[in-house]
Amino acid sequence: MRYKHLAIAFLLAIPGAGFSQTNSISGFGETSSKQEATIEGQFDGNLSAQNISQYIKEMSARPHHVGSPGGKQVAEYILNKFKSWGYDAKIESFFVLFPTPKERVLEMTAPTKFKAGLKEMPLKEDATSGQAAEQLPTYNCWSADGDVTGQLVFVNYGVPEDYEMLERLGIDVKGKIVIAKYGHSWRGIKPKVAQEHGAIGCIIYSDPADDGYFQGDVYPKGAYKNETGVQRGSVLDMPIYPGDPLTPGSGAVKDAKRLDQKEALNLLKIPVLPISYKDALPLLKALEGEVAPESWRGALPITYHVGPGKATVHLKLSFDWQIRELRDVIAKMPGSDFPDQWVIRGNHHDAWVNGASDPLSGQASMLEEARSLSVMAKSGWKPKRTIIFCAWDGEEPGLLGSTEWAEEHWDELQDKAVTYINTDASGRGFLYAEGSHALEGFVNEIARDITDPQTKISVLDRRRARDIVDAGSDSKKKELIGKKTISIGAMGSGSDYSPFIQHLGISSLNYGYGGEDGGGEYHSIYDSYDDYRRFKDPTFEYGVALAKTAGHSAIRLANCEMLPFDFRTFFTTVKGYANDLISMSDQMRENTELENQIISDQQYKYAADPTEKIQAPSPKSEVPFLNFSNLQNSIEDLDKTTSSLSEAISKAKTSSTKKDQINKSLYQAEQKLLTDAGLPRRPWYKHTIYAPGLYTGYGVKTLPGIREAIEQRNWKEAQQQIEIAANIISKFNAYLKSVTQQIQ
Repeated sequence: MRYKHLAIAFLLAIPGAGFSQTNSISGFGETSSKQEATIEGQFDGNLSAQNISQYIKEMSARPHHVGSPGGKQVAEYILNKFKSWGYDAKIESFFVLFPTPKERVLEMTAPTKFKAGLKEMPLKEDATSGQAAEQLPTYNCWSADGDVTGQLVFVNYGVPEDYEMLERLGIDVKGKIVIAKYGHSWRGIKPKVAQEHGAIGCIIYSDPADDGYFQGDVYPKGAYKNETGVQRGSVLDMPIYPGDPLTPGSGAVKDAKRLDQKEALNLLKIPVLPISYKDALPLLKALEGEVAPESWRGALPITYHVGPGKATVHLKLSFDWQIRELRDVIAKMPGSDFPDQWVIRGNHHDAWVNGASDPLSGQASMLEEARSLSVMAKSGWKPKRTIIFCAWDGEEPGLLGSTEWAEEHWDELQDKAVTYINTDASGRGFLYAEGSHALEGFVNEIARDITDPQTKISVLDRRRARDIVDAGSDSKKKELIGKKTISIGAMGSGSDYSPFIQHLGISSLNYGYGGEDGGGEYHSIYDSYDDYRRFKDPTFEYGVALAKTAGHSAIRLANCEMLPFDFRTFFTTVKGYANDLISMSDQMRENTELENQIISDQQYKYAADPTEKIQAPSPKSEVPFLNFSNLQNSIEDLDKTTSSLSEAISKAKTSSTKKDQINKSLYQAEQKLLTDAGLPRRPWYKHTIYAPGLYTGYGVKTLPGIREAIEQRNWKEAQQQIEIAANIISKFNAYLKSVTQQIQ
């Protein structure tokens, strides 16, 4: 509740905030807007928090990872629900590589002996935490097999800048085993960077400063990670490509042609293992060498040292590397007018263990949406466009179910898919939304019309208030107070929208609620119904809010006369991205000149002082002046084009057949932002505007080809990517002009 009172106080200063009004809905006329509001009111009236609670409880009753008996049971549970509600539903199976552990050993061999327990303790307060026979053990999926022994080095969060500090300290991890903290990047980046620096193994632990007693009381007394809790998770190099490692670019059907495992570019070459902070403490305590920089230190009762020294560890891991069946549940409600235009709604159902929060909180909301629509359908209502519900399997290991389905049906999806709407774990708090920026206005209208369960104001106003409270400066606060809308985030990776937007160019949205549901259960045996009902969403009202948010989005997109894509917002957003890159390159040039002068002074100082332990880094290459003019011109051309298109849409008076053609042109526009060659060194990612970062994982990189080339100081590639992006945006501009002419 930490934002609640501050947020409401700020709202008092915002003109019009919190007052109800009769709202028009983009894509609908005056009469049809009223009809749509009535339909959404009926939809809301059918939703039940008690149902959502029951779905979560039943689906989280046992562990249900990919290929497990529990996974099959949950898929069939969902299938039976859809069928009982009258949907055309089926399970679509794919056959994917999914390794589980055969052996896990972590022990310290010097200066003292210690063997890690590698086990989470069951709790009497948590009814499902003791199901050891069905639980996946604590491991990082896609770790390499390995039997290695080496000196231990503490690498902070294990991200590239941490290795720059190690270099300055004169510490080389080559031939050593590193231990890194969870946090500050996606987990798969940590072993990836360690491997690139020559490490032979990687251990990851959750420090209590980030995820444990430093944050609050630990489970079961409080929500935070206890001393034996461990975060399982994938370390597949998803920024290269997600999905089944052996079938990149094509669906992993039973008889699919598969790569040899050694050919899969997104698999690690070193062993990696997650551990609890109880198991990490003896290892870190034994480290010698330099005292860790202040920003590296955690909350364990030790002095943090970097190493290396006498502390030596033995890490032995092996996995079964089996092909396993995953089960996507696909359910259709055919459209009455435009059955070949699809609004797709998805949430995954697989979990690392019981998964009450991740993913079943979102899955339960999606089921309740589907049930509500079925009640309406039995009374005679039908959506104009087809609505497809997708319960994905295999998301946790690397977006397997959604990626394989999208790759298998790519041509049909690019022809028919209007928008993909995704959810995942959700809880009490504030709306978050990310997606295609041509839908930002649409998202604001959705948020405007949904009431927050706690504050009874709109979820839009509550989110605006939170943004104001969090603003870093008075000028930013003033700017946000004057702004009547929220900005949606750009899409990176980490959930099932990725294959739709970044590989196929299908406009996408991702919704959730959170911010007042913090805790340490993530990917552990404690992600349970007992934990969820105590700490995440005790009344399950935010599950209803999520169902309204995603449900209203699906209904509006299915029923609207003209699809609500507003490319003026896209223009403004991408112009901001380009300006940011120009500022970034200019700042890098200034910083490089300053840093190289400092380095030169340090080299002189350290050469003259033999007692100095820190080494001066090597000078950096100069930053050239990149030519952004073609990119800037192509973006500026969008200004007039998108305004003309918006005006043409608002004045359009055409036949239903003509609107059908125009709508198809609108929803296929995002595909024009794809490049056939894909991004450098990862051609699966084809979107020129959004992609996960090579070294951020889940975190997005906007205009990624250009941005990452600049960050990597690859100036030739940066200029090439500027021209590629400029060319794509010019073609996109020409396409939007043709749509405007089509309307006129």
